[in-house]
Amino acid sequence: MKTVKVGMIGYKFMGKAHSHAYRDLPLFFPNRIQPEMKVICGRNPEGIAQAAKQFGWEEYTTNWKTLIERSDLDLIDINAPSDVHKEITIAAAKAGKHVFCEKPLALTLKDSREMLEVVEAEGVKHMVGFNYRFAPAVMLAKKLIDEGKLGDIYHYRACFLQDWLVDPTFPLAWRLQKDIAGSGSHGDLGAHLIDLAHYLIGDMTEVIGMSETFIKERPLPTNTSGLSSKGETQTEKGKVTVDDATLFMTRFTNGALGSFEATRYGTGHRCTNSFEINGSKGSVIFDFERMNELQVYFTEDRDDVQGFRRVLATDPSHAYAENWWPPGHTIGYEHTFIHEIVELMDAIKEDRQPIPNFHDGVKCQQVLEAVDLSIEKRQWVTVSEV
Repeated sequence: MKTVKVGMIGYKFMGKAHSHAYRDLPLFFPNRIQPEMKVICGRNPEGIAQAAKQFGWEEYTTNWKTLIERSDLDLIDINAPSDVHKEITIAAAKAGKHVFCEKPLALTLKDSREMLEVVEAEGVKHMVGFNYRFAPAVMLAKKLIDEGKLGDIYHYRACFLQDWLVDPTFPLAWRLQKDIAGSGSHGDLGAHLIDLAHYLIGDMTEVIGMSETFIKERPLPTNTSGLSSKGETQTEKGKVTVDDATLFMTRFTNGALGSFEATRYGTGHRCTNSFEINGSKGSVIFDFERMNELQVYFTEDRDDVQGFRRVLATDPSHAYAENWWPPGHTIGYEHTFIHEIVELMDAIKEDRQPIPNFHDGVKCQQVLEAVDLSIEKRQWVTVSEV
């Protein structure tokens, strides 16, 4: 197989990010299986026609069911809203197509488990869109942990802070409606925090959390796109049915303690996705707003030079870096998606499951729902309970 023929469902924020990855992969990773951008799908005829032209897709359609039935497609990319993930994934897998689905996998743990069961039964490749794993600096943190450079891990602190909802006149976008999005900051931002923790530290045993919806009603929108929305009037309002902020604590199976905070009300924070890991031999700090850097501290350094040092993860020794620019020339958010697609193409070529896959998506969903149950019960909840 020299190419993977792709059909993509969704064309807004994530659709643009995925399209960019498919387009740029051949330029910087020429020795991989190459994606063919065959057909893109969306509900709005004018919008999808414009997206197809702008993003570089050969064709477009407004009917995802006919797209999946096509015999000339190998992979179905799903980045439409969360409420349609399950139906499209199951149909695609039963049609023998590989599936790349954005997170969260589904609205509920039950649905995500059903999705996993179907893709496994059909024998197709399946991947979930946790792109932050693919920042070279994050992968360096993983390498240091696996090599034992940080020793025994004691603490994991993570936060994902955004502020795009601070304005109370911001309209009621789909991300604020539980029946479409599944949850608010918890499932949207918190899912990334949980997956990074699973990737870096391991499984969680128990959780306790709290959440809040600060602004209960918002103006009804006339149209939405990504993290933007427009309202025709400020008088007619609808109810916000998701959380604005969720915080929780956890215990990991390896004995480490963890704390997590996800909010869309972190005034002044545009996209502060960060973590700090403390171990017996050292620590690391990462902040996606400075995504090419990892702050590193080792106790074995001489006393007179101890302290956090800045490591710029752009040299060829770092993951994926040799395919980009000379050392010191940084990469950006969009490159994490390219690395993600490289992993997917490699997995198809090597006949293995890509990482992260639906098993990781289900595990993330399980923690999300354990936290929700904890908030409801106002007590610690064992993750295996859900």
